[in-house]
Amino acid sequence: MGISIADIDRVFARRGEEYYGAEGVSQLAHALQCAQLAESAGASDALITASLLHDFGHLVHQLGDDPAAEGVDDVHQFLALPFLRSLFDDAVLAPIKLHVDAKRYLCATRPGYHAALSFASQRSLELQGGTYTQAAAAEFIAQPYAEDAVLLREWDDLAKTLGKETPPLVHYLAIAERCVRA
Repeated sequence: MGISIADIDRVFARRGEEYYGAEGVSQLAHALQCAQLAESAGASDALITASLLHDFGHLVHQLGDDPAAEGVDDVHQFLALPFLRSLFDDAVLAPIKLHVDAKRYLCATRPGYHAALSFASQRSLELQGGTYTQAAAAEFIAQPYAEDAVLLREWDDLAKTLGKETPPLVHYLAIAERCVRA
């Protein structure tokens, strides 16, 4: 048996108060804000769960708080998948896997998006392959769950407010529990 919801809770308890790179909020605060934005938008339980866990890969690597500052792409979008695959199906996993590529897509297709990114997000974008070409953007958005990944990415960009009140982790873990494979 793989990871459990209780294990996810323990990972957040152990590493959630670490800074989310250079963004000024903790990993846990960022995850909760992202999930709250998804929930407020009326997203499915699967997309709320993906929003909560989209940066779980940051919590399971040992590369420090801000590997991008050291010129390292931590490929966090992929690191989370082996941990989460035993619990969730593609409705949760695919948006997590695609949320970095969604940033590359939005930079290519939405005027002003790149300029609106935080400095840390612009820095990591370059390590992650930079802005997509128009052809690559079209290929990206044609994938299953790409539109969900774009929504997640938009919430991700907004989920960096210091001191913002959110429901507690237990609230979102209960939603995640509803997404666990039978």
